Amino acid sequence: MADVNRGNRPLSPHLQIYRPQLTSITSIFARITGVALLGAAILVVWWFFAAAMGPGYYDLVNGLMTSFIGDVIMFLALWALCYHALSGLRHLIWDVGIGLDVETAEKMGLGVIFGSVILAIIVAIIV
Repeated sequence: MADVNRGNRPLSPHLQIYRPQLTSITSIFARITGVALLGAAILVVWWFFAAAMGPGYYDLVNGLMTSFIGDVIMFLALWALCYHALSGLRHLIWDVGIGLDVETAEKMGLGVIFGSVILAIIVAIIV
């Protein structure tokens, strides 16, 4: 049956008035980094495939992967891996029921952001 009072109900908040929270933004970035990691994995497989195809093709792909652009892409992939891992750890902590209050959740979000940058830089320096 049709709802005759449909026009009298309040509307949900529109995206223009919605203020994104840090936890929602970090959750969206966790999904984005997951997709980006798939792209990075495909690049690494392409690199291995080129090595199996012979020296000529490997030199071409290796030149692309070790160029400045390739280094930037691989560093961003390293950052995405660190971010995705720390974000997953944060979600595991939440699954246990720890840190669900707003203040702690925001601190954990900042920890994921800054921790992933610091961890990626440390790994890039060591390796």
